[in-house]
Amino acid sequence: MTSMTMRPPDVSWLHGEYGEECYSFIYIRATPEQVVTRLGGRWEDFTPGPFPDDPDDFPHHGEPLGVAALGDWTFVLDPDWLGTCESVITELSRGTRLVSQAALAIKGLDYFFWCENGEIRYGWGYDEEHPTETPDELRDAMAAIDRLYPTFPELYTGPAFLLVEHLTGIMPSEQLLKDAAFMWGVVPRPATG
Repeated sequence: MTSMTMRPPDVSWLHGEYGEECYSFIYIRATPEQVVTRLGGRWEDFTPGPFPDDPDDFPHHGEPLGVAALGDWTFVLDPDWLGTCESVITELSRGTRLVSQAALAIKGLDYFFWCENGEIRYGWGYDEEHPTETPDELRDAMAAIDRLYPTFPELYTGPAFLLVEHLTGIMPSEQLLKDAAFMWGVVPRPATG
């Protein structure tokens, strides 16, 4: 986990088209091959391709998802609500840690989950019951975020990225993702979301 010296991240790259479309960012401490297999996909069916250069090219519902290694973690870019599907994220987190964030800014939908070994440790979202009491491991981070954002705005405007960094050591940025080696492919969609 990172130290408590936090600064508001620049998330301007996610505004506009990125924020107008639904997206899920999932971070799981596993290899991309393991993640694709756990999602029911076939690694050999995935093909290389870049993170979208332009927000207008951001994948839409039903299009392939992207996976990329970021150190010991795999980053999953899903153009749907996969990162909010509890059955999926708890299964993906078995034996490891998973963090996910998802948003649809134009509808004010904003989700965040931290899972450990098949259990949701912390969740934030508008339309379902999630554990919302702050775990001890997040108390210092949440206090630092409260100081940076006294009115606590939507998570996707910055706080979620700070929680991701605290839990994974990764500060997602447009440049980090554009520099990553993505593989793109299709996995079966869960029956319920």
